[in-house]
Amino acid sequence: MAAGSTPNSTRRSERSRVAILTATRELITEVGYAKLTIEAIAARAGVGKQTIYRWWPSKGAVVFDSLLALSESPDGGIELPDTGDVEADLKAVLRATAAEFADPAFEAPIRALNTEIINDPELAAVYREKMERPIRAAKLRRLRSAQDAGQIPADADLDLLLDLLYAPLAQRWLLRSGPLDDGFADALVEAALRAFRP
Repeated sequence: MAAGSTPNSTRRSERSRVAILTATRELITEVGYAKLTIEAIAARAGVGKQTIYRWWPSKGAVVFDSLLALSESPDGGIELPDTGDVEADLKAVLRATAAEFADPAFEAPIRALNTEIINDPELAAVYREKMERPIRAAKLRRLRSAQDAGQIPADADLDLLLDLLYAPLAQRWLLRSGPLDDGFADALVEAALRAFRP
């Protein structure tokens, strides 16, 4: 074999990983979480079942990483918009979150992940560490910026403000009790900020 013609195992592994995560998202949307199997993911991705089990301990872990891959940014950081207008920025973010929750391509894997988190403490810990903490930290940075600009009181409980913004959205999504639209997102931001006006 000529020099330089040796296959690059790193590139092949990354290609397989992307294929597995893509297949996982596609299959959840098509067949639902209950009918999703490691065998079906492997067949769709064109890899052996053992490849999946080498990288992930469970179906829930594959689902989690398939969602995490969607939120990965090239620089590895998560930042919310900061135009100087906290109300406009939060409305943009909550509208995008509501739209994502309402999108069938995202909703199925997100619901599946939530089901697994309820039943798998190890996956719940990984979720908190890899997804929930970094996202919450980015939200808190944006709210601190608004505090610095005098748009939110300096003594405001920012964790409580975040919960007031996002918990009703999560509750409506979880129970399918109403539309997840721009009007609802805007109303949440207005109500939460009204409660915290300086």
